[in-house]
Amino acid sequence: MAEITIAIKDWDRLKIKLKRKYNHLTDEDLVFAPSKEDDLINHLQERLHRNREYVVFTLKKGLINVDNNRL
Repeated sequence: MAEITIAIKDWDRLKIKLKRKYNHLTDEDLVFAPSKEDDLINHLQERLHRNREYVVFTLKKGLINVDNNRL
């Protein structure tokens, strides 16, 4: 079970933040469906060459103030 829950309404904004910070990520890398957070985390781990804790931390950080442009 994922350590984070991402709402669809927040995903569009978070996706923009991730693409801005990691410009090598493509739209295909950032495909997300509700209740599929684990799949997203696992895919980002591979693409970013980072561990699970880092990816979860980054996603949570982006969701803290989703309207802010910073990640």
